[in-house]
Amino acid sequence: MTDPERLRVVFDTNTVISALVFTTGRLAWLRTHWRERRSIALASRATLAELKWVLGYRKLKLSDEYQFELLGDYVSDCETIEVVEVCPVRCRDAKDQPFLDLAQSGRADVLVTGNEDVLALAGQTRFVIEMPEAYRRRIGGVRTRE
Repeated sequence: MTDPERLRVVFDTNTVISALVFTTGRLAWLRTHWRERRSIALASRATLAELKWVLGYRKLKLSDEYQFELLGDYVSDCETIEVVEVCPVRCRDAKDQPFLDLAQSGRADVLVTGNEDVLALAGQTRFVIEMPEAYRRRIGGVRTRE
């Protein structure tokens, strides 16, 4: 960990979408967390490309302008990492591997996800893999109902 006061954290796409789009939802607190730089949110070209793609889902009904604004908000709160190291632990869903590789390359302390395929790898990596609620407890946030 570079900054002893702040964890280096990878947030998966679903976690980021929940925080950005559902502003009164159970993960809305993350927007303030990022803005206040309470952690060092890590992103890579691959993870940002996936975020951009998901923001464009028709079911979210977000205008192009709003998608651009949300993506910009998140990117401005992130440290962008060039992925140069592959995580030795492989995920059974190849679409999730970029988050593990980012965590490995970015020397993350925590990977925050609700994805069962990724959560199944907890304890097998040099970084912690946990759900958003566990992360909130880790940083001293108030527990909410899931």
